[in-house]
Formats: sequence, C-alpha cells, structure tokens
Amino acid sequence: MAAPFFSTPFQPFVYQSPQDTITPFQILGGEAQIVQIMLKPQEKVIAKPGSMCYMSGSIQMENVYMPENEAGVWQWVLGKSVTSMVLQNTGSTDGFVGIAAPTLARIIPIDLALFGGEMLCQPDAYFCSINDVKVKTSDPRAQNVITSAEGFLRQKISGQGLAFIVGGGSVVQKNLEVGEVLAVDVSSIVSVSASVNIQIKYNGPLRRVLFGGDNMVTAVLTGPGIVFIQSMPFRRLSQRIARAVTSPNMRDNPKFLFQIAILFFIAYIVVSSLILTDM
Repeated sequence: MAAPFFSTPFQPFVYQSPQDTITPFQILGGEAQIVQIMLKPQEKVIAKPGSMCYMSGSIQMENVYMPENEAGVWQWVLGKSVTSMVLQNTGSTDGFVGIAAPTLARIIPIDLALFGGEMLCQPDAYFCSINDVKVKTSDPRAQNVITSAEGFLRQKISGQGLAFIVGGGSVVQKNLEVGEVLAVDVSSIVSVSASVNIQIKYNGPLRRVLFGGDNMVTAVLTGPGIVFIQSMPFRRLSQRIARAVTSPNMRDNPKFLFQIAILFFIAYIVVSSLILTDM
C-alpha cells in the first residue's frame, strides 16, 4: 500500500467505535492541519464539500444530500452547501484520505460517546466525521441571537461516532467541575458539551454591544462539562484582513477616523442650521 500514514514522525491515533471497529487516524501539520484517516474496505468518511485534500486510488467520492444532516434555509439562500461529501473505500485493501481544515485552524477529534452524545458548536466548526454523527445547523433568529446561546452556538452535533471540528489559532480544553464557573468571549468558544449551563452576558448597554466591537458579549459557563476555546476566531481574523486590505488610508493615517467624524459633525451642524432657518 502506497499510503504515507506511518512514514511520518507523528504518533497516530486510534478510534474504537461502540461496535468495536478500529479506525486509525493522524493529525498532521501545525497551524493549518490535515486529518489523515485510514479506511478499511467499504468504510467511509462524511465530510463537508471541498475539504478533501488527497486520497488513495481505491477511494470513491460522492456528493450527496443527507437528511440527517439538517441545514438551515438561510444557509442555502446565502450560498452555503446543504450537501455532504461521502468518501468510501470501494477497493479490497486498506485506503486513506486526507481532509484539510478550511482555514488556518487546528483539528479537534471528538468521540461523542465520551461527551454524552451531543456537543454545541460554532456554525462552521464541524467538517468531517466517522460512523454515527448527525449535524444540525439552525437559522439565526433575532430573539435567540439576543437572549440565548442558541444564537451563537447554532451547530449541534450528536450521535455515538467520531466528529472532527476546527478551531482557529491555539485551542485550549477546559474541564469544568460541578458548579465551576468560567467566563469566555462568545466568539472564542469552539464547542461545549451539552451538560454545561450557558448564560449570555452583555458587557454594557445594547447600543454599545452593537457598535463596540470585540469582547462585548460574554458566555458564562457553569459546569460540569468540557469546553474548547480558540484564540483566533475566523470572524476576527477575516475582519482584520478586511481592514488591512480595504482601509489603507486609515492604516497610513491614524487620525483618518477622527477626521471623518469631524466632517460628519460639521455636516450635521450645517444641516441643522438650514432646517432651523427655514422654520
């Protein structure tokens, strides 16, 4: 077999399913990782479309709609895929498939059988799985976004299989004891077990939350349970890249924003004067 699986210095992991099926896998790389999964004949991996990086010749790839993996209507409207990619070993010998993280992210393997069969995640955290894993991504609702964790952790993975999720930057795992409290920036949460109680806390008035930037919404987590925390959420990374690309004037002139504010203030004074004159 021409698989590079055991030719690297990384120690492979072994996943044992509830049916005692053994599936070895390996997480390769540093900041932008790849999970390499060994597949026996007829075994398969479910992944998000576009995540396959390489595979052996015996692997067949098919893009299918899976009813158990529910996707929100708004995801389809906004151009996101509502299908899944099935990678199955149709040969008579062992094969392998390499699935890449979609961004500069670390891959986290989660055996759902060890986490009570259910985890809450950020909307784009899940990217592939083995065996019995169901994925449900809900549409954002205004009342949920404002008042509950469902507005932020909109993806639920459940079942008894092995799921792979991604977290940006460095990923920290916190094990919360019964009654232990941990406050985390909402965007920094990758995933949390269903046993953890989550309360959303706004750090200031709602108008300040809407226009104040990062660290304005905090999740207060109360154990028992496990939470995975990321140091660089993709939303924060993309915003900083966008600012660097689209705002060269602001980058070269730190007073640019202040000057814009002064111009708007002068315009407001002029318009107000004209209105009062007409009256």
